[in-house]
Amino acid sequence: MLTMFTFLKKYRFAAYVALLLMLVELVVELLQPYIISKIIDDGIDNNNLSVVLQWGGFLIGCSVIAFIVGILSSFYASHVSQSFGFDLRERLYEKVQSFSFANFNRFPESSLITRLTNDVSQLQNTVFMGLRIMLRAPLLVIGSIVMAFIVQPKLAIWLAAVIPFLGVFLLWVLKKGEKLFRSVQKQLDQVNSVMQQNLIGMRIVRVFVRMKHESKRFAFSSEQLMDRTVSALRLTEVTMPIVLLFMNAIVIAVLWFGRIELDRNGASVGEVVAIVNYAMRTIGALSIMSMIVVNFSRARASAQRIEEVVLTDIDLTDTVDSDEAVKLRDGYVSFENVSFEYPDSDLHVLRDISFSVLPGETIAIMGATGSGKTSLIQLIPRLYDVQTGVIRVDGKDNRLMKLEQLRKQIGYVPQEIMLFTGTVADNIRWGKENASIEEIIEAAKLAQIHDTIMKLPEQYDTIVGQKGVNLSGGQKQRLTIARALVRKPVVLLLDDSTSALDVQTEAALLQALKNMSCTTFLITQKISSTVAADSILLLDEGQLLAQGKHDQLIRESSLYQKIYESQFGKEGVSRA
Repeated sequence: MLTMFTFLKKYRFAAYVALLLMLVELVVELLQPYIISKIIDDGIDNNNLSVVLQWGGFLIGCSVIAFIVGILSSFYASHVSQSFGFDLRERLYEKVQSFSFANFNRFPESSLITRLTNDVSQLQNTVFMGLRIMLRAPLLVIGSIVMAFIVQPKLAIWLAAVIPFLGVFLLWVLKKGEKLFRSVQKQLDQVNSVMQQNLIGMRIVRVFVRMKHESKRFAFSSEQLMDRTVSALRLTEVTMPIVLLFMNAIVIAVLWFGRIELDRNGASVGEVVAIVNYAMRTIGALSIMSMIVVNFSRARASAQRIEEVVLTDIDLTDTVDSDEAVKLRDGYVSFENVSFEYPDSDLHVLRDISFSVLPGETIAIMGATGSGKTSLIQLIPRLYDVQTGVIRVDGKDNRLMKLEQLRKQIGYVPQEIMLFTGTVADNIRWGKENASIEEIIEAAKLAQIHDTIMKLPEQYDTIVGQKGVNLSGGQKQRLTIARALVRKPVVLLLDDSTSALDVQTEAALLQALKNMSCTTFLITQKISSTVAADSILLLDEGQLLAQGKHDQLIRESSLYQKIYESQFGKEGVSRA
């Protein structure tokens, strides 16, 4: 929770102004019952109209002042809370953007969305309440008791007696409510996860007619959220009736003993009215405090969830010796006894991998699912770091290069296609922010997508729907390849990025990549993609089983022969 207060430092002046104005408003409110007692005792009881007008005018003036400072206090409190929310959300988003792949594995997407929206809004509202009523309510309780003792100590003792017990009770509710609302927020993550998965996979849901199943899954998750929320609110909602029960009992006691003091001339009517007035203000303040307890419980839970993200250690950063002026020229890549396993896992994904790739060569990588193909190429731009061994790019350990500089010179096309809502040109420009339209067209031609784009309604200005819903699989693949090529990479990583292309288009693309003279790593399951490769890596369960050209492997590798046979038949193997 303390981490959140650091975001308020730059708005200290506005916060102090809001609190100062709130205190002025509070003082005026505490004076009002005392003024009313003076009007009753000195004016009405004595039939003195001038006293009534004098104190009445003062009361009206105080009310006007309270109204004005209340508005100003709300203005400054709103400014602080909204600015705080903006800064916190921006900082949280920046932190998420700096996450490594390993960090992302800790936080589901749905949970990050909830933290960026619901949790930040909860803290934002709490800051506003803190400046307007969170401090005002307890001060009003204390001030009312103090003023009650000033007006009539014998009656004030009844008011003061119950407050410590109610304070302890509210603290207990706060502690208990925090745990319950943390559970609510976690279940809200789960509900968001179900919704996100359903909306993203809506077409699959429709095709397989799984609407009822998804509705049941959502209903189950939503019902759990409802149950946890009810449990939390059941505790907090019972707070107010308990507070009112005790405070109304106190009011009755004040009225009862006030009548006795009136008969004894130990108190005046105005004093009894003032004590009752202070008791009613205390009831209102305690009512607000019960609401504050609920919101503060939620805020503490939200703060802890946000702190988990903000205080997360990024496990992949630049080293002290990183070279800022790294400029890749040749694209020479070598793996030297590289082993790798994912964080928080004992499973070896890659074991003692060694090979080298000369500048401009095309390396095809083949292997069964889970053999480590994707993990291998992700180590080159340091999406993960190796556990043992060294990966060198242009002869230099890639861990000694600035991450940003290294990645800017590498083109990466992931297996999962991701296009963004915007124009075709904007999606290609993602690879190079300041790319001209000429560079975009050149990249599209190399990716064999230019002719297709020219047939679109608005050509390069055609809007691409979310995730490219208005494009075919092959078109989306080529568009993501163009996005990688627009930066003219020295090293190009293609993770099964030609699976949806026909043989002719794929051949044209691979030839275009040859002409670019960039070092290309191509993960593929198609023999047609490997025939023209300068070298082929065969992986199995994280180990490099064989390396060589197509002609060599077809003769020497039984695994490669099986792959070839599965695509061309046994007769194809004998002819090859």
